[in-house]
Amino acid sequence: MRRPRAAARRTLLLTSCAALLVAGFARPPEPGSPALSDARTASRATPSATATAGAPSPDPGGSALKQIDPAALQASVERAAEALMVPGAMVLLRTPQGTFRASVGTTELGASDPPAAGTHFRIASNTKTLTSALVLLLAQEGRLRLTDPVSDHVPGVPNGQNITVAQLLKMRSGLYNYTDAPELSASLDAEPAKARTPQEMLAIAFSRPPNFPPGTAYEYSNTNYVLLGLVAEEAGGQPLERQFQERLIGPLALKGTSLPGIHDTSLPAPYSHGYMYGGTAYALTDKPYPEDVRKAAESGRLKPLDYTRQNPSYAYAAGGAVSTADDLATWIRSLTTGKVLDPDFQKQWLGSPQAEDPGAPNGQEYGYGIAHQRFGPKAAMYFHGGELPGFNSFMGHDPDNDVTLVVWTNLPVAPDGRTTANAMVPTVLNQVYAGVSLPGAH
Repeated sequence: MRRPRAAARRTLLLTSCAALLVAGFARPPEPGSPALSDARTASRATPSATATAGAPSPDPGGSALKQIDPAALQASVERAAEALMVPGAMVLLRTPQGTFRASVGTTELGASDPPAAGTHFRIASNTKTLTSALVLLLAQEGRLRLTDPVSDHVPGVPNGQNITVAQLLKMRSGLYNYTDAPELSASLDAEPAKARTPQEMLAIAFSRPPNFPPGTAYEYSNTNYVLLGLVAEEAGGQPLERQFQERLIGPLALKGTSLPGIHDTSLPAPYSHGYMYGGTAYALTDKPYPEDVRKAAESGRLKPLDYTRQNPSYAYAAGGAVSTADDLATWIRSLTTGKVLDPDFQKQWLGSPQAEDPGAPNGQEYGYGIAHQRFGPKAAMYFHGGELPGFNSFMGHDPDNDVTLVVWTNLPVAPDGRTTANAMVPTVLNQVYAGVSLPGAH
């Protein structure tokens, strides 16, 4: 749910520089530093980790892919997880060579329950891909148009007659991002189990002036997707969670995926606990850890808080869903390869990403609820990421090479400020692609 930035920690993944991944991959802690001390390892259980694969194909030769070594992949994920101090991490990689899994740590501090591809966790802003796909399905059926002003579907939006559905989808409305509001983080810390409605979140956003006129710039804003959830409910005539289930989750047999009801703070079993140092604002905004917090966390004197039961209703269509690594891999590949939309709308979806920064035309792009980045001469990925207190995750699919990657962790922000799952992505991709060296890998 945190707003991505071009030059620092990001909820999404790839930077505005081709062949480079995630700005803000700070130098990992040096061996012997407090981050690698006995105090840190004593604060979390570390069960044995595993990597599995299908039968590998012969040497891919001139393709973009390396011959993947499961043991090397596992070792690299272990090093990355150790440097980031995450209690648990799960990597699921599907390629033409087979399926590879790397699991590190535990789903609950004090226990020895390794993460698995079927472990449930909060997927945060990856929910936006479901919301955008539903909106496009409704447009495909003629129940709305992408050129509709949002005021046709949701009353009371400031300047709503000049903000289109397409601008909401592409993060170009200019509306203030409600998760930046300090009063929201304070409220979540004071009453973590409280149910919060979309209308209450929009009231926070609408109490501030817009940041720019519609269509004139890009800015990641969760307000856009809360609005799109209401647009989908109005156009589809059913609650969002029911439409997700009937239109997307059910047809693709995503049995571990759901959008919880507004009062539901539970997670289906098996699930991971989610942890974080300090208050909610560290996940919802770009607020850095103070130096004393960082040092205390790295030394083991400060233990992470358990955010598993914080009510995600404030995230709604922008980030409230629950899923598994298996389901996310199926979902992002299905969405990218045309199993959700008809050919015309699939073409529109694939072509929707637009440069976030006009001054970096080869950089990261954002479109209809999806980001896109080329990071090598033969490699590009459609992807999204997500972050809430307790969890950070990434999912992406490279249609040219049929590579699907899901990474999740149960500590969203490392003591050094890196978003953890995103920081692990270069580590994995360096094991996958030939001729590509991505910074930040371990």
